[in-house]
Amino acid sequence: MAKLKKYNLEGTEIGEVDINDAFASAEINGQVVKDYIVAIRENKRQWSANTKGRSEVKHTTKKPRPQKGTGGARQGTLVASQHRGGGVVFGPKPKFDQHVRINKKERQAVIRFLIGEKVRNGDISVLEDTLMDAPKTKTVVEFMKKCELSKRVLFLGESGKMSAKTEDLEVTVTVKNPKHENFKKSISNLEKTEFSLAQNINGYDVMLANKIVMTEAAMKELENWLCTAK
Repeated sequence: MAKLKKYNLEGTEIGEVDINDAFASAEINGQVVKDYIVAIRENKRQWSANTKGRSEVKHTTKKPRPQKGTGGARQGTLVASQHRGGGVVFGPKPKFDQHVRINKKERQAVIRFLIGEKVRNGDISVLEDTLMDAPKTKTVVEFMKKCELSKRVLFLGESGKMSAKTEDLEVTVTVKNPKHENFKKSISNLEKTEFSLAQNINGYDVMLANKIVMTEAAMKELENWLCTAK
C-alpha cells in the first residue's frame, strides 16, 4: 500500500500512514476530467447579468432635435442605442437554469484520480489532529514552514457524526465538527490556504491545491466515500 507521512501540529514527523491503493492506481480518461472541471466552473456562474433594451429605459419622449434643417441625421428618441443612456443592443439577459448535471460515479472517479495524482507526486501528508485550545495563526505558520508547504494548501478535516434513534430505526448523519473551529480561525488570514471537510471537497479544489494536508480520520472518510463499492 502507498504510505503518507504523518505529522503532529508542531511539524514533527511521527510516523507513516497507509492509504488505499485505489488512489495510487486510479486512472481515468482525460476528457472525463475536463468535462467535470468545466461543469463545476459553469455551475459557479450566476447567470444574472442584465441590461436594459430601449423598451425598458426610462427617458423623455421629447424629440431630440427638429427632423429637418440641422444638417444632422434624423433622431426620433433618446432611448435609441446611439445616445448616452439609451438602450443596449443585444446585451446580456438573465438566463434560464444553466446547471450542468454531473454524474455521481464520474464525480467520484475524477476526485479519486486527482487525489491519486497528489499521492503519486508526494503532495499529500497526514496531520495527527486539528484540535487547538485557541486560535493561533503562528502555530499553523510554523507547521507549514517545517513541513515545507507552499501557497495553495488545502487542509481537510473529518466531519462529525450524530445518531438519531426511533423504535425500529437508527439513523446516523454527518454534521459540522466543532473541533476544527479554532484551526479554521487560525488559517483564515493565510493567503491561499483553505480548510474543508473531506465530504465537501470537489475535484476543482483538489486540482488547484499544491499540497493537501488531511487528518487520518478525514482520509478514512475519503476512502469510504471514493474507494468502497456501493
